[in-house]
Amino acid sequence: MIKTCQNFINGKWTPPSSGKYYEIRNPADKDEIIGQFPLSEIQDVDQAVLAASKAFLAWSKLLPMERAAYVEKFTTLLDEKTNYLGECLCREQGKPLVEAIGEPSRGVKECKYVIGEATRLQGLSLPSERQGVTNTVVREPVGVIAAITPWNFPMLTPLRKTIPALIAGCTVVLKPSYDTPWCSVLLLELFEKAGFPAGTVNLIMGRGSQIGDALSGNPLVRGITFTGSTIIGRQINKTAAANFAKVQLEMGGKNPAIVWDYANITGAAKSIAVAAFANAGQRCTAVSRVLVKRSQAEELEKALIAIIKEYKVGPGLEKENTIGPVVNKKAGDSIMEYIAKAREQGATIAIGGNQLKGGVYDKGYYIESTLVTNVTPDMAVAREEIFGPVLTVQKVDSFDEALEVANSSEYGLASCIFTDTQANIYRFMKESQSGMVHINHGSVSESFMPFGGIKMSGLGPFSIGATNKDFFMNTKVIYNQYI
Repeated sequence: MIKTCQNFINGKWTPPSSGKYYEIRNPADKDEIIGQFPLSEIQDVDQAVLAASKAFLAWSKLLPMERAAYVEKFTTLLDEKTNYLGECLCREQGKPLVEAIGEPSRGVKECKYVIGEATRLQGLSLPSERQGVTNTVVREPVGVIAAITPWNFPMLTPLRKTIPALIAGCTVVLKPSYDTPWCSVLLLELFEKAGFPAGTVNLIMGRGSQIGDALSGNPLVRGITFTGSTIIGRQINKTAAANFAKVQLEMGGKNPAIVWDYANITGAAKSIAVAAFANAGQRCTAVSRVLVKRSQAEELEKALIAIIKEYKVGPGLEKENTIGPVVNKKAGDSIMEYIAKAREQGATIAIGGNQLKGGVYDKGYYIESTLVTNVTPDMAVAREEIFGPVLTVQKVDSFDEALEVANSSEYGLASCIFTDTQANIYRFMKESQSGMVHINHGSVSESFMPFGGIKMSGLGPFSIGATNKDFFMNTKVIYNQYI
């Protein structure tokens, strides 16, 4: 039987007020229905936010280590279920099984780090200008947090938003992507099993266009942490501003990799390919454009083509496959339009560029890993975020040109350089307009390092690691005259 899932509000699984549901299907096999999920309405959102607001009064008063004890129970349950959760994620989102299992596995690592943050919610003690006065700065939880998450990392991103919020003393209303709600249901089942107090963590599902403004604009919501497109992030920022709510926005990217005077071209190609094609290129930090010294371009392109030829595209649950389907037909159609436009504008499809059809491929939307060469800066594939398995190569004639083109994007999330020249490394570290800089390796982030971007890629404190405290906690200054 097809499972019908419910919202989770105030500690109970609650049907939507609309009484309506929608289906999620396996992107690798459109005949497989994953389940039915609520089409929530504004009153459902208000109910969840009110529950979180009431729960905040007690949750925020617990000692940090008491809150950490709940999270530790949850993390133990998560650790026990990583293989099962990875298989479910693969069925819902489509990425290869090894990548899918990696999400909850990495989530366990990050949860363990955040548990330790309970002992590091430090403030400041400063000397006073006056006798008999002590000056301290302390941190206090913000309040109710709206956590709005994307479909491409449907398990890791909710963990990155809910766990730090809970440790800080906030309560949460989680709104997962319309396309991948099942992973969040599975996580809420673990929160419930871990015994979190009612209202501490709530789950609302449905279309963002119907309930997004109601969630980010609710006056009881004091912080919105969002990962998704720049268009939606801009709207959330406008809505949140009316209530002066804090925002933490992680948005799009058009991440460059510069290859300049680098001896190990094969090694560079391997790092770039992993960064470009993991999760079928459906990552905000994916390397999507390469800027290479003209004299090294041919060697690099040949190395990339050789790597791409080895990729096997197919259903993620089959372990021999290295590239899964894209998330749905809408996403696939958009990617194919970009490839067609690249051809029209004079670029060369060096390898790939096709939607795969026949047999198992007819059950999902599979696109070949694609390398586009002879690219110029004015082409759409060089400027716009494609969010798919498409990598472009552009030849440049000077390092200054490489930096200029790399920084010309409206985005500023991640950037990479492959070079053996220390002077170029130093310039890139200083001049690259991005939130995260990678030197001689691809755009792979780590579990405890801050994560975020600048320009149209991000706003607010970086997530992950120690910087999360700057979002989930407010600053309070205390002057105490004791004489």
